[in-house]
Formats: sequence, C-alpha cells, structure tokens
Amino acid sequence: MLLDLRRDAWERVEQTSQNLLQVLERDISRNIEIYDLSLQAVVDGLQKPEVMQADPTLRQLILFDRATTAKDMGVLLVVDENGDSVVDAQAFPPRKVNYADRDYFQAHRADPNLGLHISRPLTSRLMGTPIIVLSRRINKVDGTFGGIVLGTWKLSYFQRLFDRLSLGEQGAVALFHLDGTRLMRQPYAAEEIGVNVAGTPSFDRFRAEGSGTFVGVSARDGVERSFAFKRVADVPLILAVATATKDIVADWHAKALVISLIVLALCALTVSLTMLLARELKRRSLAETAANQANAELSQLAVTDSLTGLANRRRFDEVYLCEWRRAERTGAALSVMMIDADHFKRFNDRYGHKVGDDVLQGLAQALAGCIHRPADCTFRLGGEEFAFLLPNTGRDGALLIAERVHAAIAALEIAHAGIAAGDITVSIGLACAEGTSFSGLTTSRLVQLADAALYEAKAGGRNQTKVASGSAVQAAMLRIVAAS
Repeated sequence: MLLDLRRDAWERVEQTSQNLLQVLERDISRNIEIYDLSLQAVVDGLQKPEVMQADPTLRQLILFDRATTAKDMGVLLVVDENGDSVVDAQAFPPRKVNYADRDYFQAHRADPNLGLHISRPLTSRLMGTPIIVLSRRINKVDGTFGGIVLGTWKLSYFQRLFDRLSLGEQGAVALFHLDGTRLMRQPYAAEEIGVNVAGTPSFDRFRAEGSGTFVGVSARDGVERSFAFKRVADVPLILAVATATKDIVADWHAKALVISLIVLALCALTVSLTMLLARELKRRSLAETAANQANAELSQLAVTDSLTGLANRRRFDEVYLCEWRRAERTGAALSVMMIDADHFKRFNDRYGHKVGDDVLQGLAQALAGCIHRPADCTFRLGGEEFAFLLPNTGRDGALLIAERVHAAIAALEIAHAGIAAGDITVSIGLACAEGTSFSGLTTSRLVQLADAALYEAKAGGRNQTKVASGSAVQAAMLRIVAAS
C-alpha cells in the first residue's frame, strides 16, 4: 500500500507537470504565431509598390494591425539595411534609433533564409524594459538585404504567466532559448534572467531529447528535482517545469508514518501472541524430537558395526534382500563379494586385541575406499569377515574391484605396531548373477556361492580371489549341501 501511495504521488506530479507544460506551451506558441503573422504582413506589405507610395499615415494603418497594441507587445519597427528605423507602428514620424549592432540584425543580414528569429533577453532602447525581439528579414526587389521588421515582447508577459503557478516551496518553471539562455524563471530573480546554462546536465538533456521527464540535481542550487520539459512548437524555445522530490513525497511521508505506526502496533501484538504459542509448541516439539532422536540413534546403532562404522550383518541381510528382488525383477546383474582377512588370529595373538582392532579399522577404511558408486555397499559381517554388495555389476566389473581391494590392502600398514605394507592380506570369494541365471538360484544361494568361493580362495593359498563358477564351485556346493 505504501509503495502504491508513493507511486501515485509521483504519477500525479508528472501528470500535473505535463498539463502545465501543455497549457503554457499553447499560450506562448499562440502569441508567437499571432505576432509572427503581424511581422509577415508587414514584410508582404513592403513588397507592394502601392503601399509604399501611399500617404505615410495610411501606410501605417495598412502595415500594422491591432495585434501590435496588445498589452505585452512593445514596439514594432521597420529597420533599413543600415539598421536605422524607418517605419514605427506607434509613432509618426518614426522614432530615430539604430539597431545595426544587435545580434538579430546581424543574423538576418548574414542569412537570407533565417525566417523568424527570437533574440536573447535585451533592454529596450525605446522603453528601457526587459524584452525579447521577434524579427524577420526584408529583401529588396533584387533579393539583397533590405533591412528587418522587428517586434519587441516584454518579459513581463512571461513573468505574469508563470506567477499563476504553484509548484511547491522549491519548485520552478523556466523558459530557455535553445542556445541555453534563460529568458524567464519563476520564482523570479532579475540576476538570473539572461544567464546561459548551456553545458549543464539538465539543459543538455532538454536540448537533446526535446521533451520528456527525468529526475536530476539542479546545477543552480543542488536540489534534486523531477523535471518535465517540452519544446515550444517549432521555435527555439524550451519550457521546463521542476518539482523538488522532497515536496513530491512530503504528503506521502506523513501518511507512511501513520500507516507504519499502525502496522508496527499490529505486528507487535502478533509477535507477542506468536511467541506465546511458539513457546508451548517448542516445549512439546523438544520432547518429541528427543524421543525421535533416541529412536533414530537406536535404529542406526542396530545396523552399524560399532568398531568400524560400517553397516553390520543385519543391514547386509536387509539390503541384500532388496537388491536381489530388484535384480530378479529387472534382470540386472548383482554381485556379492565375501572378504576375509588372512591369518587374522596371528595378529591378535602376537600384538593383542587393541592392535587387532586397529587392523580391522584399517581394513574397513581401505575397503570403503575401493567402491565409489552410491549403490555399492561395504559391510562387516563379523570378526575379520567383510562383504561387498555390488548392484548392476557383472563378473568382469566385480573382478576389477577385487583387484583394487588387493592393491589397497597391500598398501595397508599399522605403523605404531610395526605391521608393514604387505603384511596384511585378504582372500576374496565372488559370486555373480545376471540375466537368466536368477532362475537357478534362491535368495540365499548367491551368498552361499560367494562363501564357497571364499573357502576355495583360502584353501588355494589365500591372498587371492576366486569366482563361484566351474568345478571348484561345484565341489564347494557339495560341501555346503553336506554341511547343511
């Protein structure tokens, strides 16, 4: 709501500024058009021989219409090629004055296609008041420079026009010549009229863009304002309306303060009630969390080997059953690898059970580092016996992992006990099932095959891998059946 109110405040100011620009531009451009038509009428009349041959009094009536007597219009003169006044709309004979030194006179003499020219602010030589001059060139019959017709426009017109506006404490409206000269400003300050502001960031945008709005810092007083500007018709004048940003949001700040206090009070009440409720919920949640955590820890301990941190035999049975059913359903390969430390009893007898535990922990760490896929699992089944469960792994892949195990164990050493690399070895029994081979196996038989292969590895000299296949496995199976 506060953001909407702030946006509305800015939109209202922008709309108001645009409306003011439109009204001011319409009034100024209409008066310029009327005055310019009077100037053109004089130029056209001077081109007609019968007008120039008429009685001087009648000639004045023909050349000058009643628009030249308007309140803010100054003098209307015809000036010859030397800059001397030769026809005066307000006096006969014409008041004698020379304008050859004026910029507008020199501009018309230099450029035959200049058209309507609007001067910078000047002080009238006949009236002594601040003015701007609108002028047009007069050509002789042969096309050469024959003088100008000029009309003065009192700056008091713009001052009265702008004084009607109210733009806040630091607001302003100004009229500029396209060359950067300030013609009028409200609030009015005489010393600022006629000052050239070309090169300032604000005016450069006025001239480059022609019309629009932007927020910027005024070069005059350093106040941040919202500027709306517009070119006056097709003449070299620019109107600008500026409203101080702090004036734009002043009302919004007051509303925002009231709304914020109300919201804060409601929030404080809500927070208080929430804290009371949260305290009760936390008390209940802590009791429930403690119970759940205890249960989770017990559940984890039930499937974890306390010495090595590996999953235990109970977890092996759960995971093996799940993977067996998945492999049987999908036909994917499944490998079971039984791993047993060779002559482990010797380590216990020679070094003691503490070193024996260190050996088991070293074995567990080395074995865990041999498999990397998330689905592959390492287990300690009991004593010095470990197992790998390898889903989606056939005979060749399992043998590669077995080679990796032998290499890792060969590098294992227990430095503090004097057990060097190569002193510890393992025997591995491997059984694989894939595709149609599931039809000839039961859930427990694959594990029995791996156990049988491990037995053959032990019987064959240890520190080697045996795969459950061929006559060796058949003999082992006979022994398993006989034992059962």
